[in-house]
Amino acid sequence: MSSGADGGGGAAVAARSDKGSPGEDGFVPSALGTREHWDAVYERELQTFREYGDTGEIWFGEESMNRLIRWMQKHKIPLDASVLDIGTGNGVFLVELAKFGFSNITGIDYSPSAIQLSGSIIEKEGLSNIKLKVEDFLNLSTQLSGFHICIDKGTFDAISLNPDNAIEKRKQYVKSLSRVLKVKGFFSNNVM
Repeated sequence: MSSGADGGGGAAVAARSDKGSPGEDGFVPSALGTREHWDAVYERELQTFREYGDTGEIWFGEESMNRLIRWMQKHKIPLDASVLDIGTGNGVFLVELAKFGFSNITGIDYSPSAIQLSGSIIEKEGLSNIKLKVEDFLNLSTQLSGFHICIDKGTFDAISLNPDNAIEKRKQYVKSLSRVLKVKGFFSNNVM
């Protein structure tokens, strides 16, 4: 597995847009903030997985993933706690959680190719206790709620880079998070 192309820096090191200057919120709009970009990324990664078995990028870095699992262990998060991976991408973090013993884990992504890739990787690993769903975190279905832990490894960054009304999208993100996260639950925006 390889570390993310941006070194885990997310929005801070995003590619510049044609305009090249930050908006009123301080973020530079970028293709990294669009669904089209991520659909294309995961279509390529899905094809690569099918051809070569390569699971693709760990966009947020393998050390960040391990650090979060160590944090969960240190804080004695029960293995049956419900965990939501927001913007699961290739699902590699879900695989690691399942291997660690977590049994109530769900991954969502708005890219159908990301969910297909996650499902293929999970199947290859022989895991069956992971739920996957194509879901736009900004337009949630009513079934998604009540999670003890919500983890975001870059979705908020991507939303912040969206060239189309990023400020409103960030506000909707917070509303969606408050809906899915249990009272006294934990949220990790794990971008370093």
